[in-house]
Amino acid sequence: MTELVLERPKLRTTDALYDKVSRFIPKPEWATMEDDVQAILDLKRETNAVILAHNYQTPEIFHTVSDIVGDSLALAREAVTTDADVIVMAGVHFMAETAKLLNPDKTVLIPDMRAGCSLADSITAEDIALLRQKYPGVPVVTYVNTSAEVKAASDICCTSGNAHAVIRSLGVPRVLMLPDEYLAQNVQRDIPEVEILTWAGHCEVHEQFTPQDIRDMREAYPGVTILAHPECPPEVVAEADYAGSTANMSDFVANKKPARVALITECSMSDNVAAANPETEFVKPCNLCPHMKRINLKNIRSALENMEHEVIVPKHLMAPARRAVERMLEVRN
Repeated sequence: MTELVLERPKLRTTDALYDKVSRFIPKPEWATMEDDVQAILDLKRETNAVILAHNYQTPEIFHTVSDIVGDSLALAREAVTTDADVIVMAGVHFMAETAKLLNPDKTVLIPDMRAGCSLADSITAEDIALLRQKYPGVPVVTYVNTSAEVKAASDICCTSGNAHAVIRSLGVPRVLMLPDEYLAQNVQRDIPEVEILTWAGHCEVHEQFTPQDIRDMREAYPGVTILAHPECPPEVVAEADYAGSTANMSDFVANKKPARVALITECSMSDNVAAANPETEFVKPCNLCPHMKRINLKNIRSALENMEHEVIVPKHLMAPARRAVERMLEVRN
């Protein structure tokens, strides 16, 4: 008598990946994403590509197809170490430019060229030239949330995670810190010994938060620990329990393990940190970045299939812009 042997169904690669995002994406919705996820994984192998994803990307990008994830500083640091031929930036345009500056011989793609940034759009190289005329000899520290042209006109870059260390490293009594006015004001509070001259640029996500939002949250969710990004207005940061970059906030939750927490920043950040900290309850004040949300699985797949939307930095900007970024990377917190 022949024994009937039933083969167990083979698990798809995407089955294990779904476990990472099952708290945030219903199974029927995941079913609409699986083909794109699998295609992206296959295309990465075929093209020797890596995907860099910022913390503000949605969970299906951040947790299933990305190779390197983090805040602007982490992505800048890790971009230098990759041996891939192709870098796909799941983020906004200035991040793709930064990756190109640090990897001039690699192909850098962005899935949607319209993924911009209100901060990057708030200042130009011509503005910096005028500021240098007004404040001769004062070093120009620019946030990485700027174009390559602006970086090239600067002395050194910084991120929200290392701005304090960068400014202190200069050893001067006065700096121009551009273009995020609120970040500069929040850093000024911690470094009173250095006069920080500011520019009126703002993040369209973080400038929406108000002190009343924080007070309302505390009333609605007793015991909540509130973490704010330093791109928020200073009066919002003053109401929070802790202020730090997206990486700092993620580390705070992982190390302090608050029972209930609210991240005062872009909405998807909460989902991505919650996936790694299931024991913490997350309250989500949901302000979305419209630019980050231009990136999705379908256009990441299309970028890899067609090698489209290559980011090019003009040759005359490469050396001075890269120098400003590399000077930043040399500074340790």
